Amino acid sequence: MEQQRASARLRIVLGHLGRPSAVAVVASPTSGPIAPASSHPQQFQYTLDNNVLSLEQRKFYEENGFLVIKNLVSDADIQRFRVEFEKICRQESKPVGLMIMRDVSIAKSEYSPSEKIISKIQDFQEDKELFRFCTLPEILKYVECFTGPNIMAMHAMLINKPPDTGKKTSRHPLHQDLHYFPFRPSNRIVCAWTAMEHIDRNNGCLVVLPGTHKLPLKPHDYPQWEGGVNTMYHGIQDYDKDHARVHLVMEKGDTVFFHPLLIHGSGRNQTQGFRKSISCHFASADCHYIDVKGTVQENIEKEVLENDRLYGTESGLNFKVQLHEKNQDA
Repeated sequence: MEQQRASARLRIVLGHLGRPSAVAVVASPTSGPIAPASSHPQQFQYTLDNNVLSLEQRKFYEENGFLVIKNLVSDADIQRFRVEFEKICRQESKPVGLMIMRDVSIAKSEYSPSEKIISKIQDFQEDKELFRFCTLPEILKYVECFTGPNIMAMHAMLINKPPDTGKKTSRHPLHQDLHYFPFRPSNRIVCAWTAMEHIDRNNGCLVVLPGTHKLPLKPHDYPQWEGGVNTMYHGIQDYDKDHARVHLVMEKGDTVFFHPLLIHGSGRNQTQGFRKSISCHFASADCHYIDVKGTVQENIEKEVLENDRLYGTESGLNFKVQLHEKNQDA
């Protein structure tokens, strides 16, 4: 029932979008080398035929696995998301099913309820205000270029990267998001990640490895970092350390769309402020679930099940079905 409700909710929103004419914006990363958009005819694998992306944008995503659209989400919407997040931090709002996380460096701190103790909230599908991000027409018109018109919001997060305490725990290791998703095909999955303020290397912007969306899913596990690593912040254990990297400097409202196999992460927040972003992973409702037993995703399945037991939510279901329930509700 929840799956049908969520799917219908997004289809209704999409029905109001119509088919807008092609936009003139050509977005690109702001630093580092990128793969050029090929001038030769090609078969598109990672995008679908649409009249939203320009040919140049489409080729850029095909080659690099990500695309930045400038000033996509309004200041007014971002302010509303910020206000709702602060209410959750103060425990004035308590959405059902919400997962609240603390940075490992402050996990046992005695701060009073505030943004200082929360580094991330996820699965906010029952918070009507935050879930609006997942239904914004300006977001969905781009999402449809990657997933097709039958869209599911699979996993939503608001990240509140804290100032680093000196232990470098505010970093996020390089990873592929597909590691966390037991459904396929990967080419019909996309993340929309929106900056809620100016983001650069000082406060821990995203760093991406262009073109790595063409690689298979790599083994992930916890990196051997001296300062500690946040729960479920798995990283790739084997990747080309000489691969070109691009640091995405973004302004408030800028949104990057990226493929779930794209290798990416983020650096330390070396400022005194909290760096905020809001995101949602979308997938075609035609995606199918897979059994991860015997695959490189088996370790994350075990950790999900262990966390469920730890917090008293063990239901005897496997990773495939658990994520089906948790994510489809979005």
